[in-house]
Amino acid sequence: MEVTLNDLVNPNFWLSLLVQAETWVRAYILDWNTLGQIACITAVFLISRLVAPKVSTWVQGLAKRRGGDPLLDRFVVVLTPLVLPAIWLALQSFSLAVAVHEGWAHHIIQIVVSLLAAWVIIRMTSGLLRDPVWSKFIAVVAWCVAALSILSLFDETLDLLDAMALRIGEIRISLLLVIKGVISLAVLLWAATLASSVFERRIGKLPHLTPTVRVLFSKLLKIVLITIAVVVSLSSIGIDLTAFAVLGGAIGVGIGFGLQKIVSNLISGVIILLDRSIKPGDVISVGDTFGWVGSLGARYTSVVTRDGMEWLIPNEDIITQQVVNWSYSSNAVRLRVPVGVSYDTNPRRAIELCFEAADEIDRILKNPKCNVLVTGFGDSSIDLEMRVWIQDPQNGLGNLRSALLLKVWDKFHEHGIEIPFPQRDLHLKTPKDLGPALAGAAEQLAAKTPGQS
Repeated sequence: MEVTLNDLVNPNFWLSLLVQAETWVRAYILDWNTLGQIACITAVFLISRLVAPKVSTWVQGLAKRRGGDPLLDRFVVVLTPLVLPAIWLALQSFSLAVAVHEGWAHHIIQIVVSLLAAWVIIRMTSGLLRDPVWSKFIAVVAWCVAALSILSLFDETLDLLDAMALRIGEIRISLLLVIKGVISLAVLLWAATLASSVFERRIGKLPHLTPTVRVLFSKLLKIVLITIAVVVSLSSIGIDLTAFAVLGGAIGVGIGFGLQKIVSNLISGVIILLDRSIKPGDVISVGDTFGWVGSLGARYTSVVTRDGMEWLIPNEDIITQQVVNWSYSSNAVRLRVPVGVSYDTNPRRAIELCFEAADEIDRILKNPKCNVLVTGFGDSSIDLEMRVWIQDPQNGLGNLRSALLLKVWDKFHEHGIEIPFPQRDLHLKTPKDLGPALAGAAEQLAAKTPGQS
C-alpha cells in the first residue's frame, strides 16, 4: 500500500496502525512461551553485563603485559567493544542448546543468537578499518540488512519503504530511494577518497615531478573522483541529471554574487600551482608573516612560522600582494647585519675581526664569501655592514643575526675595540647683562669671608 501525504495527516490512518500493532502484540508477544523466552534472554544479558567488565580488564591487562606489538594492540582495540556481545552470544547459545535438548520453545532465542552472531562477525570485520566513523556506519548498515534477512522481513521492509513516498509533480521520491542514494553516495565517496589517497602517495613518489605539480595533480584527481562518485550515485538511483540544469544556473548566480572570494581563492590556488611561484618548503614573507610553506590548499596557503604558529593565508592574497620568496630560484640568502665602531678605532682592524667572527659560524657560507663594508660616518660611530650568505633560511634569520653579533662582540671586546653610544657636548653661556652684577656679588662675598672666619 502506498502512503500519500494525505494519509500522513489523516488521524484515522495512524489509529488503524495502532490497532494493527495492538492485535500483533496480543497474538505474538502476550504468550507464555514468548514471555518465557524473553525472560531467559533478559537474564542472560544481565549476567553477561556483570561478567563483561572483568573480561575487558583481563584482555587489556594481557595486552599491556605483552606490549609493543602493533598487531596485538589493534586486535585489543577491535575486541574490547565486542566483549559484552561475545559473552552474551556464548551464554545465549548455551541456553538455546538446553532449550532444544529439552524441547522447549526457542524460536525467539534462536533469532537473538543469530542477530548476536551477525553483529559480532560484522563488527570484527568492519573494525579493521582505521576510520571509526566509517567502521560504525558500515557495521550498522550491514547488521540492519542481516537482521531483516534473519527476521524474514527484508522484502516487506523494502516494499514498505518504497510505499512511503511523496510526489512532487512528476517526480516520485520514496524513503527507499533516499536511503539507497545516501548509502551509495557514502560508499562511493569513501571509495573515491581512498583511491585519491593511494594515487596521491603514488604521485608524491615520482621524482621527476616538482612539488607544485604533485599537489596540483593530487587536487585535480581528488576533485574528479569525487565528482564521478556523486554523478554515479545520482544515476544509480534513477535521477535524471538534466533536472539539475536549473539548479546549476542558480548555483552560477550564487557564485557570481555570494561566492566570489571562494572561487577567487580556488582559481588563485590553481594559478599558484601552475606558475610554481611558491611550493611546499619555500621560505616566504607575506606582510608581517615570515615562515615556510607547509602546504598548498584549494582555498589557502599554510605558512608555518618559527614560533610554531600556522598562518592560513588566502590564495588571493598570495596572488595580489607582494610576496618575498626567499628560496624561489635558490636557497642561498644574503643577510645584512649593521655594526658600529667608535672613531678611535682602526676600521681596517675592525673589518678583519668581523671576517673572523663570520668564519666561526657554521651556517654562514664560505662561497659566496662574507663581505664587510664601510657604509658611512655617523654622529657617534663609523658605520659598518656585514653581508653574509646562508643556505637554510627555514632555520631562522633572527637567531643567526644574534649569533653573529655575539661573535663580533667577543672579538671587539677581546681586542679593545669600543662599540660607541651617542655622546653630546653641552656649552653653557652667561648673558652679558649679568656679568657686572655677578662680579660685584663675588667681591662682596670675598670681603665678608675673612670676618666670618
